[in-house]
Amino acid sequence: MKIALIAHDKKKNEIIRLAIKYKDTLSAHELYATGTTGTLIMGETGLSIYRMKSGPLGGDQQIGAMLANGELDLIIFLRDPLTAQPHEPDVSALLRLGDVQKIPLATNVGSATIMLEALKNGTFFMNAEE
Repeated sequence: MKIALIAHDKKKNEIIRLAIKYKDTLSAHELYATGTTGTLIMGETGLSIYRMKSGPLGGDQQIGAMLANGELDLIIFLRDPLTAQPHEPDVSALLRLGDVQKIPLATNVGSATIMLEALKNGTFFMNAEE
């Protein structure tokens, strides 16, 4: 499974804690991240991560392009809803693409934990038809 990991500045410690807690689960998958987030997670966990540019410098758009091309299966994007982001249009576009492509996208620690627990336990299923 191809997983993208993204976090706004005030959420970087939270995504690092998640990556540490679920290191064994994440290590079995192909990981992608925006630049700074990927560097920090790699430094704390030793996980192998393909890093894009920093979010404000186009990393969110790079992840969005992968999403639009059907190249991602899960996105964990810990957003800071209380701080204005200079690249907010890119963030909104990424969230919209996740919905269009029907890709699970966690935007906070609670939803990310549920998804990672399901992945860990083998109960995470993709493309369930209604």
